[in-house]
Amino acid sequence: MLRVAGSELAVGLERLLGRPVAGATDGASGGGGPDGGVWLGTAAVAEAGLAGTAADWASPGPEGFVIVPTAGEREGAPGGVAIIGGDERGCLYGAFALLRRIATGEGLPATPHREAPVAPLRMLDHWDNPDGSVERGYAGRSICFSGGEVTHDLARVRAYGRLLASVGINALAPNNVNVGRAGAELVTARGLGGIARLAAALRPFGVRLALSVNFAGPILLGGLPTADPREPMVGDWWRTAAERVYAAVPDLLGFVVKASSEGQPGPHSYGASQAEGANVIAGALAPFGGVVLWRAFVYDCEQDWRDTVTDRAKAAYEEFVPLDGAFAPNVALQIKNGPMDFQVREPPSPLLGAAPRTRKLLEVQITQEYTGQQIHVCFLPPMWKEVLDFDTHARGPGSTVAELVVAGGGESGPAGIPGGGEPGPAGMVGVANVGDEPGWTGHPLAQANLYGFGRLAWQPSLSAEAIAREWAALTFGSDETVRDVLTGILLASRAVYESYTSPLGLGWMVTPHTHDGPDPEGYEYSRWGTYLRADRDAIGVDRSVARGTGFTAQYHEPWRSIYEDRERCPPELLLFFHRVAYAESLPTGVTLAQHVYDSHHAGVEAVRGFIARWQELRDRVDPVRHAAVARRLRAQLKSAEEWRDVINAYFHRRSGIPDAHGRPLH
Repeated sequence: MLRVAGSELAVGLERLLGRPVAGATDGASGGGGPDGGVWLGTAAVAEAGLAGTAADWASPGPEGFVIVPTAGEREGAPGGVAIIGGDERGCLYGAFALLRRIATGEGLPATPHREAPVAPLRMLDHWDNPDGSVERGYAGRSICFSGGEVTHDLARVRAYGRLLASVGINALAPNNVNVGRAGAELVTARGLGGIARLAAALRPFGVRLALSVNFAGPILLGGLPTADPREPMVGDWWRTAAERVYAAVPDLLGFVVKASSEGQPGPHSYGASQAEGANVIAGALAPFGGVVLWRAFVYDCEQDWRDTVTDRAKAAYEEFVPLDGAFAPNVALQIKNGPMDFQVREPPSPLLGAAPRTRKLLEVQITQEYTGQQIHVCFLPPMWKEVLDFDTHARGPGSTVAELVVAGGGESGPAGIPGGGEPGPAGMVGVANVGDEPGWTGHPLAQANLYGFGRLAWQPSLSAEAIAREWAALTFGSDETVRDVLTGILLASRAVYESYTSPLGLGWMVTPHTHDGPDPEGYEYSRWGTYLRADRDAIGVDRSVARGTGFTAQYHEPWRSIYEDRERCPPELLLFFHRVAYAESLPTGVTLAQHVYDSHHAGVEAVRGFIARWQELRDRVDPVRHAAVARRLRAQLKSAEEWRDVINAYFHRRSGIPDAHGRPLH
């Protein structure tokens, strides 16, 4: 990692400064670092070899760093800068941070600048399959797998490791959480050779691997008659599997498990609890310092559409809160940001503020499954910021998701795991949005979501605007006009996408299976339990305690009362929590139906505005990337017009209320 950090500094400084940069390996021997140069090393070495105060060189902690201006060794000589890492990862992240400061025009700090990550675990989940396909992938095929195994040419993977290190991401699960037979075999001798090569390619960049495993592995791979976690033979099988895996990859983070969810096998098949299922695997991993990342995405996906009592939004809370305190210390629940499924607008999941004796991770979706599939520009950090800043009131005011979950500040105690100093089960997980397309993410502007995930997992207090401006500067250069236009488009994009798809928290009006394009009732009568409850008079799901499903009771006060009360409910979530008549006037003075009409027309016009603003940059952005973004924006406009026409026509048919502005319906 130190060699990588030094190489990145040399290459980065040479490109940024436009002149060659020499490197040396004896920087620690000088009193204050080379004149005008950069010194890089860990705090322990810095204290022994550099001049300065103890405060300057005090360790910033695991993965942290301090950037310190240093005096020249000779009188009148230019000063330099020292990058002091709490460990080797800290050195690597500090090197990239210095390059970021220079590239964005921030420059060298005048006084010591300290940083350390808030989230111990900053991880990406790839939904890649061994055949090279990517579930919910919108940027080509897998960079990790092809032809049923780990790809033989790992050059792209090494470049990816470099990319991840630049934003502080420290873990990666390369295979799909929906683990089929081929994915399950990655923990066998046949699959582990490739996994070991993959781990070796990423290790110099501080990225540890985890593996998604199939709960029924004892049956699929071991030939056992059962995967019941209470059977001793099942525990023995997992222990043997763990020994085999850690012999091949000693620093493996652990296993990701999706169990008893959407058809995946799990403990429910045997009448066992989620905790019993997780703990048998956790016990097998514990001797190696491994963790189990247990996805909390569990709900009844066989619901009858006539059942108005069962509420999918309530499922995770009802499943896991009764098990609080029953999970092993090296298990963490991986909880989606909202109670449903990565919709463009949901309230934060109440499970994030519950189960105080259980370790938790916040899971977000970087890949744009329900937010435009990387055809539409939809900058997601503003959504994630809303969740991170959400005050759950679990321990009174100030109990934010960032503090309770991402930083590991709940009652479950420190975030570390056995093994000392390595990331533990607290932090933030993002479902990755990359593929083998040249630009990584298909839409060039979708790169901002991957960058934003890394920056927010590192420091949740960063603003979405600061992240957008950073990314624009690092990606498109120092032209202020380009930065301003890009920042404006990015910051407006989520609200624009929401306005022409599913305003007021309605959600789910997508084409089944593909989740691409509008289909208002595509899921309405399906088995998945995601309903609009639309009839000729009203639409929306009543989730109040007084009249509805009672979902609001899962929140702490004051949110319980706020969401319960239609007058106090945030307007952007009105139809998520309440049922509203089409003819009812909203606080803005227009009917619900008219609001929908207006919102969809305004969204389409906003996309036209994006196109016009981007066109103004045609002489300021390189032609290849300018053309690529322009193509996506034109495709977005076409899709937005379809959404407008389909949804507005649906509301008109349901309500019989005409558009007050006389705009045509299609």
